[in-house]
Amino acid sequence: MIRPLPLFIGLRYTRARRRNGFVSFISASSMLGIAVGVMALITVLSVMNGFEKELRERILGMVSHATVQGGDGGLEDWQTLLPQLSERSAVIGAAPFVNGEVMLTRGSAVTGALVRGIDPAREASVSRIANNLVAGRLDDLEDGAYRIILGQRLAAELGVGRGDAISLITPEVRASAAGILPRLRRFEVAGIFEVDMAQYDSSLALIHLADAQRLQRMGSAVTGIRLEFTDLMAAPERVRTIASELPGRYRVSDWTMQHRNFFRAVAMEKTVMFIILMLIVGVAAFNIVSTLVMAVQDKRSDIAILRTLGARPATVMGIFIIQGSLLGIVGTLIGTAAGVALALNVETIVPAIEQLFNVQFLSGDIYLISELPSDLRAADVWRISLSAVGLSLLATLYPAWRAARTAPAEALRHE
Repeated sequence: MIRPLPLFIGLRYTRARRRNGFVSFISASSMLGIAVGVMALITVLSVMNGFEKELRERILGMVSHATVQGGDGGLEDWQTLLPQLSERSAVIGAAPFVNGEVMLTRGSAVTGALVRGIDPAREASVSRIANNLVAGRLDDLEDGAYRIILGQRLAAELGVGRGDAISLITPEVRASAAGILPRLRRFEVAGIFEVDMAQYDSSLALIHLADAQRLQRMGSAVTGIRLEFTDLMAAPERVRTIASELPGRYRVSDWTMQHRNFFRAVAMEKTVMFIILMLIVGVAAFNIVSTLVMAVQDKRSDIAILRTLGARPATVMGIFIIQGSLLGIVGTLIGTAAGVALALNVETIVPAIEQLFNVQFLSGDIYLISELPSDLRAADVWRISLSAVGLSLLATLYPAWRAARTAPAEALRHE
């Protein structure tokens, strides 16, 4: 089988046992460095993708894809607006809500919370809270029953369980014969939910919509209407369409507006992490420069003989480009295989390490997510692999160019 001369000699140099052991050591170090860098990049980006996906799903499981609110406070005509929004083809769920900040007390335990009034019949269409109930049901919230569903950490902080009674205090005060008193109402704990996010588990409480309206003295008005779309990534476009078609003054927002800075920060962290870890690959790739410079020095007589036999400078240059590129390609392949395997099994490996050494890397009391998720994406694998190979190829150019400029007479003078 006929092979191009640069490829034949380049492969032969790569397979041959070098006389200089230090050159071999530098070559192995370069290959290992590229493999470790690629593995680390794939694993870290997969974990960051997993965090982003988990956060998006958990946050959007509690907040809606979009919200329609009145332009001047409460939404009065929500009963007319709700059917209009529900009939849109892109909308798969619509539900009214009432938000308010309150104090919850039980004995000596006192804590602040965000209370949300919901329609139990419609809430499942705009949030996943029903799937995260560890006790009770949404249907237990009935008009006039004054029942409440608490986040798991909120219930633990108050020391209550299902069936216990707590006091809910609103910031609005009322005048009485005894002076100015806050408005207070007793509620029965009807259920507990857990979404594994401290932001909601420790601060959110759910009550019936009508109870919230009475509590906030809103009459028949609500804070707004929550919407769920068929495609959450299309929410900004859907919101613009809804805002342009709704009559009157309304404030329409989507999840990207409510959490724009958060997800932008996550995207920025991924970019910075990619650049930082790519520097590891870059350092390893440019170790190939040292390897090839010493290899060129070692093969000066061979280069001179090839040139005297008629080999062109481009042929000599191709030999060392192939030799250096092979180091990068092999290191990239090893790193890609190891990175993919690690990324696919990180959710199993990390708990095993935690159990083995009796440690917890992500405490639920500190972090939003207490597990280490992973979301391996083919686009990231290709991007990392091609970048590593590209850096390796770039690192071969200078030593190969130096080899091509070797003068045969000068190289053979002392042979």
